[in-house]
Amino acid sequence: MLDKVFAIHHSTVKNTPCAFRRYLYAHVDWKADAICFTGARGVGKTTMLLQYYHENYGDVEKCLYISADNMEATATGLFNIASEYFNFGGQALIIDEIHKYPNWQVELKNIVDTFRGKKLLVSGSSSLNLQQGKADLSRRFVYYDLRGLSFREYLVLKEGKAFPVLKLEDILHGHVKHAQKISGQLTVLRDFRNYLSCGYYPFFVESEAAYPQKVLNIIEKVLYEDVAVIGNVKPVNIVAMKKILWLIAGASVFAPNIDKLSRELGISKEYVYHYLEYLERAGIIVAVSSEGRGYKMLRKPAKLFLENTNLLAAINGSLRLDSEQGAVRETFFMNQVAGSERVTAASRGDFMVNAKFAFEIGGKNKTAEQLHGIKNAYLVLDKVEIGAGNKIPLYLFGFLY
Repeated sequence: MLDKVFAIHHSTVKNTPCAFRRYLYAHVDWKADAICFTGARGVGKTTMLLQYYHENYGDVEKCLYISADNMEATATGLFNIASEYFNFGGQALIIDEIHKYPNWQVELKNIVDTFRGKKLLVSGSSSLNLQQGKADLSRRFVYYDLRGLSFREYLVLKEGKAFPVLKLEDILHGHVKHAQKISGQLTVLRDFRNYLSCGYYPFFVESEAAYPQKVLNIIEKVLYEDVAVIGNVKPVNIVAMKKILWLIAGASVFAPNIDKLSRELGISKEYVYHYLEYLERAGIIVAVSSEGRGYKMLRKPAKLFLENTNLLAAINGSLRLDSEQGAVRETFFMNQVAGSERVTAASRGDFMVNAKFAFEIGGKNKTAEQLHGIKNAYLVLDKVEIGAGNKIPLYLFGFLY
């Protein structure tokens, strides 16, 4: 049996790109015996695991990679593969796409409990499925979530330009010097515009022409393979979810009216709530609550966004319309900032961050009228290379990771 999985391993690991590493790589406690990586489809979890393999093992007899959706894994069983491999003398096992394997929670629990001292690295794209099993495995696994490319990471891959990660305070109080350094080395506004439509998923390096269709394929897979299965949603009802995504993508900023959504979709309000919850847990949309409320309150969200601007571009077909720019700018800000900070909708301005800083997002001619009299208030401006005072270029918030 091992000869078959060894062959699968060799065909997978041989072309791993190792020059560029995602931001998360340096923050992982790789010494842990059991690690689980979650994240949206296409963000680079498999590549990161294979990079770790090449750096620390480079030998199938020490570390074995297998995808849980492979026919050999399904036919033989993950526990049986682990048992034979570890008894053979293997030190570590990488299991990719774990969410596609039936009863994966039980299999992982048995592997960890039986083979103590061995290393188990697991990844899965379905946050819906993995969240359900996380409670049972949280004492056994260390969990990490991998986000899509930041604008900073995109510049490394696209232009070969490496810039340091900035903290929020760095941007607020030192944005002029950072913007001068960045804009002095590349055509930053052009690169930023490209990133917004074609830069969040690392596979843009394979083909930019095919990129929008690949993003749409991600949406289809999430809806029909993740949401439909885990949420027990009939395929015919996936159409309603697609319409929700279309409504969000088509709005300048989507402030949901549940009663209106219920009427437009022809479903009950309770189903609207369920579908919004499934879409957020699957990583396709993000709900932003009002100030003073919980961070994620899908029962009363102030705003709904697609998870990233590339989803927005793929659904809309382009980002050329001026009417779409408000949604694009706010989606980018929310996506890049919410990974490390608490973001809520503001009563005045667009966002509050950490219940302390107010932000108004807009084009280069945006005024501070809505922020008048507010302490710690900032204008975040698109199509501006270098700001001044409380006016900060939008693209700088793409350097937070």
